Amino acid sequence: MRFRINHRTIYRYAGEASESFMEARLTPVTDGRQRLLAREFKTRPGGRVHGYTDYFGNAVESFAVAHRHGELVLESFAEVETQAWAPPQAALDISVSEARQIYRSERLGLFEFLMPSPAIPMSAPVHRLANQFFKPEFALGDSVLRLNRWIKSEFIYATGSTRIDTPVAEALARKTGVCQDFAQVMIAVLRSAELPARYVTGYIETDAQRTAVELNRPAALVGAAESHAWVEVHLPGGFWWPLDPTNDCVAGERHVKVSIGRDYLDATPTRGVFKGTRTERLEVAVTMLRQTEPSVAVKI
Repeated sequence: MRFRINHRTIYRYAGEASESFMEARLTPVTDGRQRLLAREFKTRPGGRVHGYTDYFGNAVESFAVAHRHGELVLESFAEVETQAWAPPQAALDISVSEARQIYRSERLGLFEFLMPSPAIPMSAPVHRLANQFFKPEFALGDSVLRLNRWIKSEFIYATGSTRIDTPVAEALARKTGVCQDFAQVMIAVLRSAELPARYVTGYIETDAQRTAVELNRPAALVGAAESHAWVEVHLPGGFWWPLDPTNDCVAGERHVKVSIGRDYLDATPTRGVFKGTRTERLEVAVTMLRQTEPSVAVKI
């Protein structure tokens, strides 16, 4: 599948900011499941953009606005091609006990994704769930899918019910949240079970979008998508298997991956600081259009 994605973020200030310093992780990756075909990044006010790759391999664009401004607009344009992918069945059929032995031998390379992280600490309820879903004799793949399904069935998706910094323990106790909360709860349980897992930020094509394309009504797509979060669990053999607990599915062709990290703090789409005022309103809008023909580059 091929998608054209437009991600716009607007910071509207209560007064005027004298300076702003920002960084964005909005560049879709190129890997074995997807390929970045075109990319453009703009800011308003304009400024010199510096690009670098962070510790986790994410493409980062940083910039500064050194004069007074009442709002700041970041806009990312990308065209991405995705394809179906599945891990070897043998990597899914291995037992949890055997998988743990393999991970222990590779602990140095997987250390960041086995340990608690700033936004994903461990707790007694998390450990109890790990013991429930990942008994040593269970097949690894089936156990991960059961956890994915349990989060979808037991948790309520409610926009605005949590904050960016809502602790995992709170989301788990209330069983309410959004995709960020569901992903971080799942990662906590996986790490407690000694299974390496990492946080993924990206986009997903919704059913409403797909229907609009099929009915040739592209106007219905505007604003139909937003940033999404899911999980990648490491499988023996070096495979990262993407799971979406919000939708109880394996992340596939309708998911576009942008950045990874230990938790949301490592993979947040935009962050920064500014001087002289406060943010009055933050607006984020994403348009994700499926391309039915090759194009020229330019409750979730």
